Amino acid sequence: MAKIAFIGAGSTVFAKNLIGDILSFPELANSTISLMDIDPERLRTSQIVAHRMADFLGAKPVIEATLDRRAALDGADYALSMFQVGGYKPATITDFEIPKKYGLRQTIADTLGIGGIMRGLRTIPVLLDIASDMQQLCPDVLFLQYVNPMSMNTWALNSASQIRTIGLCHSVQGTAEQLASDINIPIDQINYLAAGINHMSFYLRFQRDGKDLYPQIANVLREKAYGRRYRNLADHVRYEVYRRTGYFVTESSEHFSEYVPWFIKRDRPDLLQQFEIPLDEYITRCELQIEGWEQLRAQLENGELNEVRHQRSHEYGSLIIHSKETGTPRVVYGNVANQGLISNLPADCCVEVPILVDKNGLQPTQIGALPPQLAALQQTNINVQRLVVEAALTGKRDHIYHAAMLDPHTAAELSLDQIWSLVDELLIAHGPLLPQYQ
Repeated sequence: MAKIAFIGAGSTVFAKNLIGDILSFPELANSTISLMDIDPERLRTSQIVAHRMADFLGAKPVIEATLDRRAALDGADYALSMFQVGGYKPATITDFEIPKKYGLRQTIADTLGIGGIMRGLRTIPVLLDIASDMQQLCPDVLFLQYVNPMSMNTWALNSASQIRTIGLCHSVQGTAEQLASDINIPIDQINYLAAGINHMSFYLRFQRDGKDLYPQIANVLREKAYGRRYRNLADHVRYEVYRRTGYFVTESSEHFSEYVPWFIKRDRPDLLQQFEIPLDEYITRCELQIEGWEQLRAQLENGELNEVRHQRSHEYGSLIIHSKETGTPRVVYGNVANQGLISNLPADCCVEVPILVDKNGLQPTQIGALPPQLAALQQTNINVQRLVVEAALTGKRDHIYHAAMLDPHTAAELSLDQIWSLVDELLIAHGPLLPQYQ
């Protein structure tokens, strides 16, 4: 049976969902699940959860837990990454607090912006180390890469390693479900085509029985009849982007607001109110996740939680593994090297497109040209991604400043002197994690 390595398995809730999805397939129920994390306490919690999940599903996997990454990867058929280099404290806190001193505010800070730049610089070297281990221990592995910043990380892996990699996110299928709810049509009746870059893909088609559903989405926009989402967050930003571009973006409003220069402005608090943009949203989410993990750990240890139930998530990881193992054909959305898939984006960038998966592996769909306004908007983000990847692969500190000066949100708020000073301060603060730039 397949060996599946979870790198960063201490992300207990996410690992739980993926393990449950995998073991729900009878063909995968006897797989070897190798859990690896650098935090022994979190690893122990995930190991307990995995065993109780298997019991609930009636599966008989081999479950391993190790602090040794190479042991987890040795002989793996599939590997999944789900970690945050530097952790919530101090790294993520630093990415929010230092920019605040300059008046630069963020919502999520994991994909683009100054926070995404710093996270990419911290993460890419670790991913390349993992890929180097894979080349020695499991060269035929399929790497299911879940770590943000997705595009930067996957672009770097595609450029500097031979390991087969697909970057996975849930924004395409998740937003499709939300849009279906907004127009009151069951998602299983809808056919859609999305393409672009991660967190900035757009639905090129959204149909039922061949009929275009965009007019119904336009009605929702006119009436402001769209629903609220996780933690009652509003969707004003991406409906406004739809109004201006003619296409609906796949990423949430709070994410998207910091990829562009129009919504978060220190001298325009009225925009934050109008579009209900939650500043520091990722900080709140991290605090809630930490609190939830502490509660879960306590329940497991004091015997309050002896059964761990599972409802299939909409993550693609288990579907890819099942299709590859059984030959069952499926289409998923994934992040891969462009190589002409989207003709009016750079050939070497990382794009998010539909991908057929079966025993032949990953077969991306050729999209052709995107509408020019969408390609132009995505290029503003690709510019930043390219420079971060270049800095990470070459060690050239100058390209970090170049990435920050070209970042749409950062450039809209700060002068060049402020950008240089901000980058210097962040590099010093992250010094132990970024020694190559000191």
